[in-house]
Amino acid sequence: MTLQMDFLAAMAESSRARVEAARAVESERELIARVATLPPPPKLSLDGRFDLIAELKLRSPAMGLLSGSADDLEARVLSYAAAGAAIVSVLTEPARFDGSLDHLRRAARVLAPAGVPAMRKDFLVDPYQLLEARVCGAGGVLLIVRMLDHSTLQRMAAFAAELGLFILLEAFDAAEVAIAESIANQWRGRPENCLIGVNSRDLTTLKVVPERLDELAGCLPRAHPRVAESGLVTAQDAARLAAAGYTAALVGTALMSSADPIALGQSMIASGRAARSAT
Repeated sequence: MTLQMDFLAAMAESSRARVEAARAVESERELIARVATLPPPPKLSLDGRFDLIAELKLRSPAMGLLSGSADDLEARVLSYAAAGAAIVSVLTEPARFDGSLDHLRRAARVLAPAGVPAMRKDFLVDPYQLLEARVCGAGGVLLIVRMLDHSTLQRMAAFAAELGLFILLEAFDAAEVAIAESIANQWRGRPENCLIGVNSRDLTTLKVVPERLDELAGCLPRAHPRVAESGLVTAQDAARLAAAGYTAALVGTALMSSADPIALGQSMIASGRAARSAT
């Protein structure tokens, strides 16, 4: 087994253990009953030219600690909304990213009045975790193509649509983009609620491989939002990838490390939209 699959396998095993522990406390039936009483999350609204998915993560396996605590969580996610982010991604994986469902709940609560949906980012392996996300106020979830067999991926995408959640299908190579496109072709919601992303981070070395984003840009279907993930640091990066055909970027480490995340987010959005308008 490769180191890459070791990492994902470990994350999947940990994720399944978390599901079983949570299910022992509260059943799917109980979560479904709670979901039925909730208001809908904010509607995903994309510009169509270039949008920012701003990420809250306290730790990166590659970079280490990015924030010492979650004490300023609310202020940070509101700064992302002020920058113009269309989505705020929230890491909920506890072992490698110091995340939690409570972070998602807190972020979704303060973002709702601003009309910005929160997205649960995690190594999701079970439909139960989609219910957890919805109960915590999320408007969407990340699904990693490589982690799930095709039938599970189909089932989770269909259940997300049933719950009113948007999905971001994350791929690492052309074959996985094709799988994501096949799932997107069966999507029963608005096309813009099924996003397809390319992650440029090599999960063997945890290093970013920027050329992967350029190489795979032409493979992404034009009917759905196309997301560049990882490795974007500057407004120039956003402009380059927007010109290559991406309509959104997921940015975490750069925003978490910035002294002025509002200015950085705004400049990325403006540069990306200008580049798209020029193509």
